[in-house]
Amino acid sequence: MEATMARKALILSMTMGLASLIVIHVYGENSPVGQFSGNHYRDHLRKIQEFKASLQRRDLASLPPSSISPSPSPSYAPPPTATSSPRVYHVTSYGADPTGKTDSTEALLKAMSDAFEGPSDGSLMQGIANLGGAQINLEGGNYMISRPLRFPAAGGGNLLIHGGTLQASDDFPTDGYLIDLSASSSSSSFNYEYITLKGLLLDSNYRGGGISVVNSLRTSIDNCYIAHFNTTGILVQGGHETYIRNSFLGQHITAGGDPGERDFSGTAISLIGNDNAVTDVVIFSAAIGIMVSGQANTLSGVHCYNKATGFGGTGIYLKLPGLTQTRILNSYLDFTGIVAEDPMQLVISNCFFLGDGFILFKSINGIVKGVNIVDNMFSGSDKGIEIVQLDQSNGPFKQIDQVVVDRNNVNGMNTRATVARGSAQGNGTSWTVDFNPVLLFPNLINHVQYSFISSGTSFPNHAVRNVSGNRVVIESDVAAPSSVFVMVDQGLASSS
Repeated sequence: MEATMARKALILSMTMGLASLIVIHVYGENSPVGQFSGNHYRDHLRKIQEFKASLQRRDLASLPPSSISPSPSPSYAPPPTATSSPRVYHVTSYGADPTGKTDSTEALLKAMSDAFEGPSDGSLMQGIANLGGAQINLEGGNYMISRPLRFPAAGGGNLLIHGGTLQASDDFPTDGYLIDLSASSSSSSFNYEYITLKGLLLDSNYRGGGISVVNSLRTSIDNCYIAHFNTTGILVQGGHETYIRNSFLGQHITAGGDPGERDFSGTAISLIGNDNAVTDVVIFSAAIGIMVSGQANTLSGVHCYNKATGFGGTGIYLKLPGLTQTRILNSYLDFTGIVAEDPMQLVISNCFFLGDGFILFKSINGIVKGVNIVDNMFSGSDKGIEIVQLDQSNGPFKQIDQVVVDRNNVNGMNTRATVARGSAQGNGTSWTVDFNPVLLFPNLINHVQYSFISSGTSFPNHAVRNVSGNRVVIESDVAAPSSVFVMVDQGLASSS
């Protein structure tokens, strides 16, 4: 009976195939691309059959040998073994408590150890194994830990930790960090490479810091919220190219106007290394928003309202005298400002300073070179606060070269610049233009350019007679009703 039904099915299938050939041929006659000849059709059919056969062979090859049998019933491959499964380490499978009621330190460290010691595919930098993009998945849980989470050893990279909350216990070491990318020794020039921390909320419980990245390469800290630190939210020490972006940091959780703001302490981000970037980050409470003690760092899109300058706070502190090499762009200093020690090669541009926030040059060895402060906005409360100020308590600035403070728009504060323009009018032989209300550095004019316009019957001879005390004196040989227009520049070094 079954054989008869199979033959009938075969005959029906062949009949349907012939019918389809007829339809194809009929439509082919009227097709603009011409007709299919018998040979062309057979070639086309043969290619389709070969393609179908290759798919069947591929399906068979993907199945284990035990599943291939002549039985018409479908067969399935067994679940993949541990060695072939995706390398995603779910921390609850190690016994981590996602409610945060019990200590999950050991479980999390075990997951990290397994991820770190799993199979690797070649290497990144010499001595750093490529862990293949392994993931430690916190599964949206809240985990309490009693000591820092560290990898078992140095020398690994291409790994992601994401998707959950870590909270310090009441006995967490006060000098520790919740996630600590450091190592006692390493066979490579760097401890780790291409470690990504993403989508994490870190609560330091006022015991230590959030994340420590020591001597590591190409680390990403993305979309993280770090709170309740009493030391440093994120510490970057040594290494290269740590990127911190789209994150929020604050010692206390507030949105401004906090009654305890005077007591805010700690540093949100400390960069003690080179070639790092902080992008699109909000710092809402800390004594210092960002401390920079390394070269060639970039800060962009940073919003600092961590602690008002009037309460002793600093938004960004550049603490590398004579070797700053920092760019601060498109940032928002909200009732706080920027301090730069002996700035050398510093750009501050397209930033907004609100609430009497200002920029302070602090003399350590009296050097300021290669500084551009241009195209910023300053808004204050008409208290006479200057937009750029000098702290020369350790001695005056003596080496001033290539400094441009210009093209800033100011409302409710006093303008300071290294380029200024002024004029004087009168009927006489001497005209004085005083630039002290505008020029940044005292008693320094490196370049003078002026125009002399006289409305008298004769045009007198005239010349610059004195440039001192940030005043320019122009004199003529005869009295005449005249106007002088003067432009001065402090930023260019003198030729002597």
